[in-house]
Amino acid sequence: MFINKNVAKCAIRVELVNDSFTELKGEIAGPPDTPYEGGNFVLEIKVPETYPFNPPKVRFITKIWHPNISSVTGAICLDILKDQWAAAMTLRTVLLSLQALLSAAEPDDPQDAVVAKQYKEHPEMFRQTAKHWTSVYAGGPAKMPELTDKIRRLTDMGIDEHNARVALSSYNWDLERATEQLFS
Repeated sequence: MFINKNVAKCAIRVELVNDSFTELKGEIAGPPDTPYEGGNFVLEIKVPETYPFNPPKVRFITKIWHPNISSVTGAICLDILKDQWAAAMTLRTVLLSLQALLSAAEPDDPQDAVVAKQYKEHPEMFRQTAKHWTSVYAGGPAKMPELTDKIRRLTDMGIDEHNARVALSSYNWDLERATEQLFS
């Protein structure tokens, strides 16, 4: 494992997977004053043979509720990972840009339309949902008994916990609508 001292200060890390420079594991800390604060997010980084002339392929392994990151696959909508890549950019640049994305979502260019709709139409519900996902999947501090209780009510009906969380998150924690969707 290698960690640059400057990178450590930014709460980002990169390490080799299987001693291969083409497959890396990245980690970023959720930025302060965001619903992701206190969370630790793991990323899969695949470096192409054509790097640095082409961007690495990066996706979130840790589940996250964010308009620009798929809540299902972890795919990321970020210009520097696509057409705005420059050969001078580094993996550190990528990780810091992802951290910045967690601080400033771009809901008008979403990767996850359901999350983007909630972000724009119900901002407080979005914050609560993102905090909850950070707590459950990224080790974040916020425990939300009222949301956890709704999940438990669905799991008591035989629904998988993650599927219950996704349905509730997608329907603004409306238990009746989430239940209809799960059983229709």
